Amino acid sequence: MINLYPLAKPLLMAMEPEQAHRLTLRLLKTGLAPRFCHDDPALRCDVFGHRFPNPLGLAAGFDKDAEVLSPMLDMGFGFVEAGTVTPLPQDGNPAPRMFRDAQNRSVINRLGFPGKGLEYFAARVSDFRVAAAQKGADPLRGLLGVNIGINKETVSAFEDYSRCLSVLAPVADYITVNVSSPNTPGLRDLQSENMLDALLAGLMAVLGALDIPPVARPALLLKVAPDLTPDQRAGVAQLALRHRISGLVVSNTTLERPAALAPALKDEAGGLSGRLLKDKACAVLADFYRLTRGQLPLVGVGGIENADDAWRRIRAGASLVQVYTGLVYEGPALVPQVLKGLSARLRDAGLRHISEAVGADVDMNAEAEEAA
Repeated sequence: MINLYPLAKPLLMAMEPEQAHRLTLRLLKTGLAPRFCHDDPALRCDVFGHRFPNPLGLAAGFDKDAEVLSPMLDMGFGFVEAGTVTPLPQDGNPAPRMFRDAQNRSVINRLGFPGKGLEYFAARVSDFRVAAAQKGADPLRGLLGVNIGINKETVSAFEDYSRCLSVLAPVADYITVNVSSPNTPGLRDLQSENMLDALLAGLMAVLGALDIPPVARPALLLKVAPDLTPDQRAGVAQLALRHRISGLVVSNTTLERPAALAPALKDEAGGLSGRLLKDKACAVLADFYRLTRGQLPLVGVGGIENADDAWRRIRAGASLVQVYTGLVYEGPALVPQVLKGLSARLRDAGLRHISEAVGADVDMNAEAEEAA
């Protein structure tokens, strides 16, 4: 794999974060993305009724409009989660709205779901599916997830989610319902017990009523915040099990401002991601693994920047893991580094398959962690 990122990184880091991201997307569209395939049968995993070639995925937020799905999968990811997509196009919050803390390899963002809307997004996903079908089946090709949200000026959150779900269900392997971004007013309120109960019941009914054979229906996941209290986490876990959704993505960005955060950023509004979220996200993940008694597949995300982080997250209960901010600072070389590292850690632990490591470090009888 030819990795040009070390040469490009100084230029990208000198640019405003959103400008650098737009340039990255343009370069990916030209076909300059590095290609990598780490085919280790021990890393192939069956989750949500799908076979993933490996457990490493790209988190939502990088490819908001589903424009670089193929380049990112070519990079070696086992799956890519595009979005967050909203029914109508919207600009998001005023700029500047992204801030790097390079010393701590972290980012604050208050983007507010900017994007070109559902119609554009669905067309890009359909193009991707057509192109993939023309190339033929590839068992090592990663899967596609989509992350759905609501417009800032929505009249009905349920209607927004329902519309996105109905349009994208035929073309997605899984769909994540984002109720945990801190940058859309009122969104996190949907994690409250009564509101979440009604939302999940409604969306599961919508999914079940679609004219799609049960075997072809996408898995339905819920993305949760790391800032939930222990009682709130227990309530979310119970509802997830009761409504038989397919899994949880743990977690979104945090509103916490750790002492180590660069002083100039402490008063910036938005969600914090990256290294400073790492320990909190891992603790919340382990708690959800306990609360669901290991019965619900979990996707671990938040601060993963190397193979050790990914391994720790898997042993804390993640069946799959995702990266985004780590990719900003490490570049494409992060993908082979993580995958080769996971293979090595399996061998060192004397394990035959990655599934044997899931939840290995979790004390199922421990009290809930505050994770704050």
